[in-house]
Amino acid sequence: MVDGKIAGDMARDSKGSGNTGGGRAENAKRPAARRGVPKRIIANRRSSVPVYTNVPRAEASLAAIADVKSHKGPVSPDDIIRLRGGVDRPMLLIIILLLCFGSIMVFSSSFPYALEKYGDSYYFIKRQLMFIVVGSVIMVIAAMFDYRLIKKLTPLVYAVAVILLIAVLITGYGKASGLAKRWLQIPGIGLSFQPSELMKLALALMIAKYMSDHEAEVVDYSNFWRSSWHGFFVPFIFTAIACLLVALEFHFSGTIIMFLIGMVVIFAGGARKFRFFLGGGLAAAVLVPAILFTDYAKLRIDTWLHPENYAAQNEIWQTVQGLNAVGAGGLFGVGLGYSRQKHMFVSQPQNDFIFSIVCEELGFIGALAVILLFALFVWRGIVIALRAPATYSSLVVIGIVGKIAIQATLNMMVVTNLIPNTGISLPFFSYGGTSLIMLMGEMGIVLGISRYSYQEK
Repeated sequence: MVDGKIAGDMARDSKGSGNTGGGRAENAKRPAARRGVPKRIIANRRSSVPVYTNVPRAEASLAAIADVKSHKGPVSPDDIIRLRGGVDRPMLLIIILLLCFGSIMVFSSSFPYALEKYGDSYYFIKRQLMFIVVGSVIMVIAAMFDYRLIKKLTPLVYAVAVILLIAVLITGYGKASGLAKRWLQIPGIGLSFQPSELMKLALALMIAKYMSDHEAEVVDYSNFWRSSWHGFFVPFIFTAIACLLVALEFHFSGTIIMFLIGMVVIFAGGARKFRFFLGGGLAAAVLVPAILFTDYAKLRIDTWLHPENYAAQNEIWQTVQGLNAVGAGGLFGVGLGYSRQKHMFVSQPQNDFIFSIVCEELGFIGALAVILLFALFVWRGIVIALRAPATYSSLVVIGIVGKIAIQATLNMMVVTNLIPNTGISLPFFSYGGTSLIMLMGEMGIVLGISRYSYQEK
C-alpha cells in the first residue's frame, strides 16, 4: 500500500515539471516528510528504461507507484522502472545460504562412498564446487539480461528443449537405468546433459509468454470459449508436449513435475478456477492412469503399498535405509559427519536421498532448518513476482519458484516414504551438474527480474 501523502506530493510535483520517459517527472522534488525519495530520475541513454538512483529499493518502489499514478494517459509498455543498485538482496542471501548448506551436506554425505568407489574422499565435493562456480557465472550473466530479451528468445528455448528431448529418444546415447534414458552425451569432453532439466524452464517461459501475449483474451471471462482457449487449452498443449516427450524416456517423476509446473503457471496466469480444475482434472485423469499402467510404475507403487512382499528381494532397500537414517537422527541428530547410514547403506547418499542424511546428522532441527530455508525462498519469490514489471516476468518467477518448491516437497515426501520412491533431486543439495547449473541459471533470471519494479499498466 502506497503512503497517501507520498503519492499526493509526488503527483503535485510531477505536474509542475516537464515530463520525460513516457510521462515521468524528470526532476521530482523530495517530499519534506520522507527522506530517501529520489531527487531525480535519470534516463538510461542506451535504453528507454528510467533508472532511480540514490534511493532504497522499497522507497523507489513507492516513488515509482506514485509517479505512475500521477501520469495522465496510458503508460508505454517500455516505460518501466529499473532500480540501480542491483538485485533483490534477501533472495540472493537465501540462495547463498542454500548453496552453502547444500555443499556442506554433499561433502558430509558423500565422502565414504567417494573413497570406496573413486579412492578420493573429495571426489564429489570438488566436482560440486566446480558446478557451483560455473553456475554462479551463469547466474550473474543471466541476472544482467533484460527480461524482455528473454521473452523474445522464449520460443527458441522451447524449440531447442523439444529437439533435445527427441534426440534422447533417437540417438540412444546416455546413461540408462533399466528402460530409462534421460541423458545426452556431450562429445569430446565426457560430460552428460539431461534435456528434461532445460524443458522445465522452457515450459514455464513458454506458457508465461503465451498467456502474457494474450492477456486480454485470457481474462475476458464473458467469452467462455475464447478465455478457455487462450487461458487453458493452448498453454496445456505446450505442457502436454513436454510431458509426452519426458514420459517416453520413462522419466515419470519428471513427467509429474512438468505437469505440475504447467498447471501452476496456467493457474497464476488467470485461468478461471472452474475451468482450471475441470481441465486439470481431465488431464490428470488421462496422465495418471497412463503412468500407472506401465510395469515400471506399477512395481514402484506396489512396493510402496506392500513393502513386506519385497523385503526379501531388497526392492525396498533404499527406502528402508533412508527411513532408518531419518529415525536415527532424533531431535538434534548424531552430529555432522557422523552418519552411519551413509557408509554404504544408503546407496549414493549425495543424490536423491541426501535429505535422509541431513535428518540423521542434524536431526529434526536440521531438517526444519532446510524446510524453513525453502519456505523463505518461496516467500521471497512471491514478493519478487508481485513486484515484477509485467505479466510475463511475474509468471516466469512464479514458474521457476513453483518448480523448485514442487521438487523440494516431492523429494522430502519420497525420503519419508509419503509417496512411492522415484528419482527426484533436492534443489541446491543433491549432487549433479546439469540440475545445479540449470538451477543457477534460473536463479539468475529471477534475480534479473528483481532489478525491475512495478507493473506497467
